[in-house]
Amino acid sequence: MVDIKQKVDFLARKFVPSHRFLRTQESTIDRSHILQTALNPASIKVLNWNIAKKSYHENWVRDFLIILEQYQPDLIFLQEFRLDIDAKNIVELVNMSWIFAPNFIDAHHQSYSGILTAAKISPLHKRAIITKHYEPIIKTPKVSLMAEYPLSHNPNSLLTVNSHLINFVNLHKFKTQLHELELALSTHQGPIIFSGDFNTWNRQRALLLYKVATRLGLMPVSFTPHHSKKIKRFLLSPPLDYIFYRGLKEHKTNARVLEHITSSDHKPLLAEFSYINT
Repeated sequence: MVDIKQKVDFLARKFVPSHRFLRTQESTIDRSHILQTALNPASIKVLNWNIAKKSYHENWVRDFLIILEQYQPDLIFLQEFRLDIDAKNIVELVNMSWIFAPNFIDAHHQSYSGILTAAKISPLHKRAIITKHYEPIIKTPKVSLMAEYPLSHNPNSLLTVNSHLINFVNLHKFKTQLHELELALSTHQGPIIFSGDFNTWNRQRALLLYKVATRLGLMPVSFTPHHSKKIKRFLLSPPLDYIFYRGLKEHKTNARVLEHITSSDHKPLLAEFSYINT
């Protein structure tokens, strides 16, 4: 029987040239657009979506612009976003501030790949967290992006974490990334939104994620059964995509999964929160 590692190495040599996927020294790339000075604590609308590297596809652009117009999110968390190396701005986000955290450069397409957080305001602070371990075949890390935003008439700030958790590795490496994120989140005293594609395609991974969420006092957004079953899964696995929160009030009737969107194999998740300083 052929060893699994030998199979992976063979596929890597055959289909993925070693010079194509390059590690990047960039921590974050960002653009600021001052639309307002703080988030409205009475209504914070959130969009989370793994777009499967479709950011330059016509169908995705159309879907994204429709979502922006119809739901007007205040915070946007996108995973698997492509950004051209020479891009000066993102047309679809011309009226928002955005931060992009790359995890590698695709030399063939001359683009970065990574995660993007956008908001109607500029962040107070930002930080990219790169995994210590790498996914097989293309041998690239995963990245999470922390961004802190002011809340109108409140001394506390909102910490957001946009994450894409490591895949195709053993449970120890998955747990290592979660542990590093938990340490980063644990120092924040105010409200938190922890969102992304967590690659929780089996019970063990999902259990580790929920243990971290519980220790941090985070709750998952409550989707109705109809919406919940539309969230990306592998066969009968737990959901892959989540929006967790703490220190906020969820507007449960506004939580939805946009099942009609087909430009990515992941469906967009929408939620709305309010914050009352106590």
